Amino acid sequence: MNNFWNNVLRYPRFFISSVAGLIIVILTPFKNLFKIRKLRIFLVIFFLLFIAILYSVIINMTAL
Repeated sequence: MNNFWNNVLRYPRFFISSVAGLIIVILTPFKNLFKIRKLRIFLVIFFLLFIAILYSVIINMTAL
């Protein structure tokens, strides 16, 4: 029974490290694109457009 609770207490640390690793793997290609000047401008415009669309969708969903 002690082994069970030991594993349960270790789970949050595993979960946090797994999510952090997933975020790093997802963001690495964007970091590499950010090094090229032409793609940097495109990436910034795309990011701002993504934020604007996300904001618009959330505002419309909450009926504010």
